[in-house]
Amino acid sequence: MNLPVLRLQAKADRRLRGGHLWIYSNEVDIAVTPLKGFQPGEQVVVESAVGKPLGIAYVNPNTLICARLVSRDLSLQLNKSLLVHRLNQALSLRQRAFAEPYYRLVFGEADGLSGLVVDRFGDYLVVQISTAGMELVKDEIVAALCQVLKPAGILFKNDGKMRAVEGLDEYVSEAWGSVPDEVILRENGVEFAAPVREGQKTGWFYDHRMNRARVQHYAKGLRVLDVFSYVGGWGVQAAAAGAESVTCIDVSQFAIDHINANARRNGVEGKVSALKSDAFDALKAMVAEKQRFDMVILDPPAFIQRRKDVAKGEQAYQRANQLAMRLLEKDGLLVSASCSMHLQRERLLDVVRSCGRTLERHVTLLEQGGQGADHPIHAMISETDYLKSMIFRVLPAL
Repeated sequence: MNLPVLRLQAKADRRLRGGHLWIYSNEVDIAVTPLKGFQPGEQVVVESAVGKPLGIAYVNPNTLICARLVSRDLSLQLNKSLLVHRLNQALSLRQRAFAEPYYRLVFGEADGLSGLVVDRFGDYLVVQISTAGMELVKDEIVAALCQVLKPAGILFKNDGKMRAVEGLDEYVSEAWGSVPDEVILRENGVEFAAPVREGQKTGWFYDHRMNRARVQHYAKGLRVLDVFSYVGGWGVQAAAAGAESVTCIDVSQFAIDHINANARRNGVEGKVSALKSDAFDALKAMVAEKQRFDMVILDPPAFIQRRKDVAKGEQAYQRANQLAMRLLEKDGLLVSASCSMHLQRERLLDVVRSCGRTLERHVTLLEQGGQGADHPIHAMISETDYLKSMIFRVLPAL
């Protein structure tokens, strides 16, 4: 092995020794190992300030997180062999957790593959690469996936926002075999077509699987409003579980068409209606019209993308939850979710508490949920714990 060295400043190795995988640019001893001397994606041996090897990482000198640890074993570089090993580890967890091959197979840091996401849809895989280090080994990623899973097709859906930060171009292309525009998945006993080429992210959001299952538990006989519905993951599952009616709201006609198609696919088109509208405009109109629902589901996009957006984002969560609460019957259920990493769980609870006080409602928290087993949380990296879901019962003030 003949890899260049990345030397850290004094005491900058504490986080790595504690189990973290990231190195920030201000932690590097640039007098000894100038960052400008490395190429984006290049693999290096990370050393402490006194020259003790800490592991192998890949580098991007142009980003705040300038290196990501690949292995603490100096004999294990990021190559096909290591990828096959980590993929098999990831697969063994998913096969224990899920009866069918529909899940997130790789979730970045938690699976020892920072910068890589792989979603499995039966025989098809959708891959997202977000770092220069992973981009350099994309051919090895494809070869490893083919060896471990023998898929019919692999699609690179490399159009995420992080790629620009890493200096990478965006593209969507087949990497292996043939992948249709839509692939089939089953979740909680309900079948969906996920638009993997044109849809959001990989085409589907597996992270809320367990939370949608809990909504199914409560949905029978209820009139349900599903806001920010995308392709109907929450609403169609609620209808399939016996909801009396489901109204889905999304701003995209593309999403509306897929909601209707997924409802037909499950024989619940008579229960599901889809409204194309900005969510806040629709909620305000429904409040003005005095419409009422037994359950309102809020699963918005991340209102808080960056730490500096916290105040503005919390206001958006406040507005959405207050409007939703005003649409509930006297004994209603509010499902409030957030995928914003920068919104802490307790802050989401505070938002709903505040809405209850403002509207003079008696609010009780019934259940809390997070991401499923195919989105495992790295115990030392708090950023991998991002998903929140809460089910509230909302009654008139006592």
